[in-house]
Amino acid sequence: MTVIGSRDQGADVTSGNGSGGDHCGRGGGAGPATEDFLTHRNLLFTVAYEMLGSAADAEDVLQETWLRWAGVDLGEVRDRRAYLVRITTRLALTRLRTLGRRKESYVGSWLPEPLLTSPDVAEDVELADSVSMAMMLVMETLAPTERAVFVLREVFDVGYDEIAEAVGKSPSAVRQIAHRARAHVAARRPRGDGSPQRTRDALDAFRRAVETGDLQGLLDVLAPDVVLLGDGGGIKQAVLRPVVGADKVARLLQGGLRKATAEVRLRPALVNGGPALVLHLDGVLDGVLAVRVDDGLVTGLYAVRNPEKLSHMDRETVLRR
Repeated sequence: MTVIGSRDQGADVTSGNGSGGDHCGRGGGAGPATEDFLTHRNLLFTVAYEMLGSAADAEDVLQETWLRWAGVDLGEVRDRRAYLVRITTRLALTRLRTLGRRKESYVGSWLPEPLLTSPDVAEDVELADSVSMAMMLVMETLAPTERAVFVLREVFDVGYDEIAEAVGKSPSAVRQIAHRARAHVAARRPRGDGSPQRTRDALDAFRRAVETGDLQGLLDVLAPDVVLLGDGGGIKQAVLRPVVGADKVARLLQGGLRKATAEVRLRPALVNGGPALVLHLDGVLDGVLAVRVDDGLVTGLYAVRNPEKLSHMDRETVLRR
């Protein structure tokens, strides 16, 4: 069987950039297996990403999903969307357990891989909240099966019976897991956002204060209990532990800018469905600063500088429910 979507080939079904292989119909058109996969590809990526917090790992899961799907007898499949979600969930669960072991030896804070997203993601409030840096970090505190159940039920509204098949549990057990996961997330869920205009105003004020080194301007826009997390992955310099409090965060940002010897440019962007600043030094992408705004004040800053996590910042990633 031809492996469609292999990273060594030009036609990549898993990225939605082409099709080919054994499931192409007469005249070179895509066969039903390819069409079904491409139809649900963005949904499957979103499921895998929300479970893993890593776009690179989510893409690997999609590759494996395609290989499994290509060998399925479609005549035996009643609901192809549900079947594909089931394959993706099982593969993501296996990878999630492996990632947990990797994170134990990670240098400094581990943050999700940032995704440059389109405005339509921000317009879907529930989707934007579920992929936000703050919520992704809350989901990191769930056990793997709890996270899978929470994502499938709360974000994608998958039925308990379908989830049970995906995670290998009984429907009654899944209901209990879902209840426990909801309570766990509710206890840690970030405060609700304010109006979009107040969020934009806060981001603009924060950006101006950082660019000008205006300490008072930073103190005015930062919440008293603001938290700054940094992820350099041991490759780039970043804070190794959370920095808490407006004064500490403001002085750290002001001092960091003063030490910069390169030309600094901060560009507003939508990252993971929310406000962010993309940092360029001498025209080269250096990092992403996702910004959490609540009631007009910045309450969370998530700085990702690990270059291995910036590969999806050169193009918008399509997320779907």
